[in-house]
Amino acid sequence: MPLSPGGSPGFLLWHATLRWQRDIATALAPLGLTHVQFVLLACAWWLNTQGEHPNQLALARQAGTDVKMTSQVLRTLEGKGLIEREVDPVDTRAKRLHVTEAGADLAPRAIAAVELADAQFFRPVPLNDAATMLSRLAYPET
Repeated sequence: MPLSPGGSPGFLLWHATLRWQRDIATALAPLGLTHVQFVLLACAWWLNTQGEHPNQLALARQAGTDVKMTSQVLRTLEGKGLIEREVDPVDTRAKRLHVTEAGADLAPRAIAAVELADAQFFRPVPLNDAATMLSRLAYPET
């Protein structure tokens, strides 16, 4: 006998995800970023702070995003003056990504906004429990 929608973990995850995405979009709107723009900017910024200047493929892997979509969003971030794409001297077909000064100023503020939204969203559940569960679901092979 099928579960009612309210008893289905997948259905509940779907609704929780939708609510979380709305909360994140609300937190990022005053900063002029969409959620995917935030993820790519934050990942590029973090990699840059680690001394890495990834190409688009490496950034897409880090972020878990589609490569073609990543390229489109990076064009938008470049248009906003938050990211620069430079030809890789080793592979002229590739572009190395550098977060601009404006992007480096915005990224930590956006991360703080998202972390606050996350803290509020996950308040009903102990954060370590939520992180452990989601990690197991996202990376079952580890």
